[in-house]
Amino acid sequence: MIQASNIGLQFGGRTLFDHVDLNFTRGNCYGLIGANGAGKSTFLKILSGELEPNKGEIFITPGERLSVLSQDHFAFDACDVIRAVLLGNKRLCAIMDEKEALYAKEDFSEEDGMRISELEETFAEMDGWSAESDAEILLNGLGVTNEYHGLPMAELPSDVKVKVLLAQTLFGNPEILLMDEPTNHLDVEAIHWLEEFLQELPGTVIVVSHDRHFLNQVCTHTVDIDFGKITMFMGNYDFWYSYTQIAQRQQREQNKKNEQKIKELQEFIQRFSANASKSKQATSRKKLLDNLKPEDLPVSTRRFPYVAFQPERPVGNELLTVTDLCKTIGGRLVLDHVSFTIQPREKVAFIGTDALAKTTLFRILADEIAPDSGTVKWGVTTARSYFPSDNAAYFEGVEDSLIDWVRRHSELIFETDVRGWLGRLLFSGDEGNKKAKVLSGGERVRMMLIRMMLSGANALLLDEPTNHLDLESIASLNEGLTKYPEAVLFASHDHQFTQTIADRIVDVTPGAFFDKKTTYDEYLEELRLAAQERK
Repeated sequence: MIQASNIGLQFGGRTLFDHVDLNFTRGNCYGLIGANGAGKSTFLKILSGELEPNKGEIFITPGERLSVLSQDHFAFDACDVIRAVLLGNKRLCAIMDEKEALYAKEDFSEEDGMRISELEETFAEMDGWSAESDAEILLNGLGVTNEYHGLPMAELPSDVKVKVLLAQTLFGNPEILLMDEPTNHLDVEAIHWLEEFLQELPGTVIVVSHDRHFLNQVCTHTVDIDFGKITMFMGNYDFWYSYTQIAQRQQREQNKKNEQKIKELQEFIQRFSANASKSKQATSRKKLLDNLKPEDLPVSTRRFPYVAFQPERPVGNELLTVTDLCKTIGGRLVLDHVSFTIQPREKVAFIGTDALAKTTLFRILADEIAPDSGTVKWGVTTARSYFPSDNAAYFEGVEDSLIDWVRRHSELIFETDVRGWLGRLLFSGDEGNKKAKVLSGGERVRMMLIRMMLSGANALLLDEPTNHLDLESIASLNEGLTKYPEAVLFASHDHQFTQTIADRIVDVTPGAFFDKKTTYDEYLEELRLAAQERK
């Protein structure tokens, strides 16, 4: 168990939360949610001991091991992959290192022998002899195959390195597990494996995630940071959302009833306060009026941006034809004779285990790079807008203010018009004068969405647009793309986002090409049934 007792934290005079008293118990998974800047990652750091609160204490049941998902992707570059996973249990690794050093000694003493005996006993109690095989099982479950296990971490692609760090966190079934955005950069198979792993984990799990489907699958409780406090609810994300919507609606309805009652009482008092025969009734109603006030609804930190895409003109009869597309990146074949035709107004999710294949395809479709062979033919009436998975080139080293950045990426001239668009995506007041190069990941995404909305395009290409966004922004983007009347081609690891937008699924992974008019859930069910038949 991990317990937060009277925790309070302030930054620069601003109170993030105060008087936090929560118990996180064994066998439960807690989804930590809240708007960007509400303090989710900060609260995880307090629970892990990385950050000291202004007041209050964190208590952990003695003897329980706490494991935290590393956010430093370079911290273990000097290790090979198996060693990096084993470092998830530092005590076990220390015992292994000491054993190795003692066995390597030439002048092995009786005292060394006694120490070796102690170490071997502890090593066996910690299942040390199966540690490496356990690490391999975790890695393979996450899709990190044997070919990577002996490599240095520094040589791994970024998406593989993320999976190794996740395996490190899970290694040895820690009693308390803290994870900040564990599904980022994971493919659908790895996410599904992680969901099943966490569902069966007997310890305490506390997770921050913007993946609504993931939260629904794994969470027994939802912990909401809002209104300057942290509140725990029984149930997953959907239960929390339904409950809070009902509670707010009931509060608003009760306020309307109270306001109507107040109006009636005030009218009665005004009419009869001077009437001797009605004076007692008027006095009684005045006392009732004094106690009847509408409840103030607290101001939420949640803000929903406005996301809507309006094409300047509809697409004609032809949208996109891709024929025999091939591309090799860094000596690896990532697109192998890919062919498909996209019809106007289709919404197509490109999926697969190879993130590079999807990104390479989008870059080719956006004319950023050329294929090695094959052709791409867009309809003559199409106007495209592209959202890249890596938007660094649009911001790094750019001296523009946000106002100037929008002007440069649109036809807007007047500052009032630009500020109006910035306000829709939650950049208000002086934020318009902020330098584009200092924006956070989520802020960059919102600026890229402004660029897309102002393009008037009738074909949208989006490569992982939900990365770095909070739940509210994802929901707004989800709604905007669902209502968009023209074609959308996108890739996303967000299950609910893909399920609610796509009407066609295309997997461009070499050797596993798939193309069908279907929903995402139906596609996953086909995969599951096919896997059962192979068994």
